Amino acid sequence: MNEIEKMRSGLLADFSAPEVQDSFRHCKKLLAKFRTMSTYDDDYRTVLEDLIPGIPETSVIMPPFHCDHGHGIRLGEHVFVNAGCTFLDGAYITIGDYTLIAPNVQIYTPHHPIDYRERRASKEYSYPVTIGKDCWIGGGAIILPGVTIGDRCIIGAGSVVTKDVPSDSLAVGNPAIVKRRLDRQRIIVQSIKTAMSSLNGIMSLIWLFFICQL
Repeated sequence: MNEIEKMRSGLLADFSAPEVQDSFRHCKKLLAKFRTMSTYDDDYRTVLEDLIPGIPETSVIMPPFHCDHGHGIRLGEHVFVNAGCTFLDGAYITIGDYTLIAPNVQIYTPHHPIDYRERRASKEYSYPVTIGKDCWIGGGAIILPGVTIGDRCIIGAGSVVTKDVPSDSLAVGNPAIVKRRLDRQRIIVQSIKTAMSSLNGIMSLIWLFFICQL
């Protein structure tokens, strides 16, 4: 197992190893080109696809942008990443279809050792970050290593996400806290369908009335 494989597996990896340094070097050279471009430049797409292998044609990253490797970023269809974002992709950063990333969002996967003596060495852990489909990550939000954000979530501007966020949630603050669920309407519609089709329709309607009071 080489150091990049260790990095992607959550093991302590040596980022001074030749294969990691080669990856850094390749990425930094592409980023130097990318940050001088606009999305209207003829070779914008070529550089982006070299930087983020496999990025769908429907997904866009606005310059300037910063990452460590590029090949650790996995985007779904119709993802939009606005300008000034930083994705430190020691471990995989996975973002689902139709998710919007506002300007200056920072996503971190590296995690340095707690012991200061270990931090003196050129080694670190990396833990993956996953963001689901149809999310909106507000400007300046920070997402820390190992976090999973479910589908259809909204993360408020400037929030620091330190823990997993369940699907259909609005989370804000430092640390980010779930303030309310966003699937209330869907629950109500499903309850109506259940009430209309169930033999226990009266009980279902009572349950619907209870939900509407929340």
